[in-house]
Amino acid sequence: MSAHDSLSLDVTDFVATITIDRPPVNAQNNRFREELAGIVDELGDRADVRAIVLTGAGKAFSAGADLAERPGHEPGHYTAHNRRVRASFDCLLECPKPIVAAVNGAAIGAGCVTALCCDIIVVSEAGFFQMSEVTVGLAGGVAHVRRHFGESDARLLIYTARRVYGPELCRMNVASACTAPDDLLPTAQGIAAEIAKASPSAVRAAKTSFQVTEGMSIYDAYRFEQRQTKALSTSEDTAEAMAAFREKRAPDFKG
Repeated sequence: MSAHDSLSLDVTDFVATITIDRPPVNAQNNRFREELAGIVDELGDRADVRAIVLTGAGKAFSAGADLAERPGHEPGHYTAHNRRVRASFDCLLECPKPIVAAVNGAAIGAGCVTALCCDIIVVSEAGFFQMSEVTVGLAGGVAHVRRHFGESDARLLIYTARRVYGPELCRMNVASACTAPDDLLPTAQGIAAEIAKASPSAVRAAKTSFQVTEGMSIYDAYRFEQRQTKALSTSEDTAEAMAAFREKRAPDFKG
C-alpha cells in the first residue's frame, strides 16, 4: 500500500487499525476522502484482515469537513463535492468486514457521520458527537443520524448542534460502550479480535444481511438471511467449524 498523508495503518492478528492523522483536528479534505475510500476498499479484500478499527490521532476523532475546501458556486462543483463526500461514507457502509469506531474525541459533522457509518461504536468519556451544520447554514446528516438515534434525540442533535458525550451516547443506545480514554483503543481492538475469531465467511454474510435487509419487511428480510445460511452450509468455514466442535478444539478458519 502506498504512503498516506491523512491516515496510518496497522494490521495485527487479522485486526486492522486505521488512525485518522491530519493535525490539528483531523478535518476531512478531498485527499482524506480519497485515502479513506482506498484503504477501506483494500482492507475489504485482504485475506489477512477480518475486522477493522477506525480511530483518530490526538484529541479529535474528526472535527468534520475542512472548510478551506468548501465548494464554490461554479457549475458542477457542489455536485462533484457531494459525490466525493458520499463515497467516503459509503466505503464504510459497503466494506464486507465489520468496522469498529473508536471515538476518542470530537466527532463533529462529517466526523460524526463517519463514526455512524461504522458497524459498532465505542466512545471515550472525552468523546462526543456533534452535528453543527445548523450553526454554519447547512443541514446535512439527518439520514445517518436517524439510523442510530431515537427520533426525539436525532432532532435534538440536529436542531441544537449541542455536544453529546460518551456516557449520554450509551444511554441513548448509540454507542455499545463508553470507556476511560486510555481504555478506548484496547476495548475497540478487543471487540475486533473477537470478530476475527469467528468464521470470516459467516461474518461477511452477516454484514451483508445488515446491509441488504435494512428497510425490508421482516418476511423478506428473514428469507434473505435463510438463503445466506443455506449458501454457508456448504462452505469450508462451516465444515471446519463443525469439525472443531466435534473434536473439541478451536477452529482454524482460512476464509
